[in-house]
Amino acid sequence: MKFAHLSFVFRRVFQSLRDLVWTHVLTSGTMAMTLFIFGGFLLIQENLHGLLRGWGSQIQIFAYLENSLAQADLQSLLGQIRSYPEVESVRFVAREEAWENFKKTLGAQSGVLEGLPPDVLPSSLEIALKRDYRQRAAVADMAQRLRGVKGISEVEYPEEWIEKLSLLVLGVQWAKWIFGGFLFIATLMIVGSTVKLAILARKDEIEIMQLVGATAGLIRAPFVIEGMIQGIVGACLSLFFLWLCYFFLTTHFPSSLGIFPSREQLQFLDIGEISLLISLGWILGAGGSLFSLRRFLKTW
Repeated sequence: MKFAHLSFVFRRVFQSLRDLVWTHVLTSGTMAMTLFIFGGFLLIQENLHGLLRGWGSQIQIFAYLENSLAQADLQSLLGQIRSYPEVESVRFVAREEAWENFKKTLGAQSGVLEGLPPDVLPSSLEIALKRDYRQRAAVADMAQRLRGVKGISEVEYPEEWIEKLSLLVLGVQWAKWIFGGFLFIATLMIVGSTVKLAILARKDEIEIMQLVGATAGLIRAPFVIEGMIQGIVGACLSLFFLWLCYFFLTTHFPSSLGIFPSREQLQFLDIGEISLLISLGWILGAGGSLFSLRRFLKTW
């Protein structure tokens, strides 16, 4: 495109932004609203994944040891389990500690244990897994492997809880793509409809440009640039309101709910998600303009 054409395009963009300010405000506001909804979903997902990661860190496998296990064999067993790539840490729980923990769990009802010997509970190993191995299949495979290790009499882990946790994570992932897909289509339709207002307001200008032989690219360029500007402005507005919501939650979130141990665990969007929202605004603004222009130019 020649310099004269570029000068004409940007003059038309600035003139349109000045003369049709409320139309552009409407378009930017529409995109800001839809991107705010999508960004809110990302924000919820980010914090839900953080919550799930926090819950996942509590997943442990309990390996109960044989009573006849010697001290030397115990050290060898600890070294063997710590060498597994899935294992993050291993903690040995002696019989006496297991007994005291059991009494604390019962609380005021611990009197029912009177008369029982303190060594009634076996020694055990509390095995924590690395983050990448906290899925249901990986935990089940690890538990099955431990059952075949000499010196371990029984292995337990919260199987039902892990299954529900895995289903919840899967549901969040599917909801992200399904909801995001519907929202993307709806945004294109809404943006396309609002862009038509600006096109209709300049219908005579477009017809004159066609009559004097202006190329389709020269006619489209101002509208596409306007759409890009509207999209970026809408994305920035959505990020601003998302930050206000995040700030409100971090300052007024009731800690008594017990969902998050502290307000500091609430997280805002990372740089990748912020870039995604701005890119979506840019693409939706340009795409909505091109979609509307294509239909109108064919009609005229």
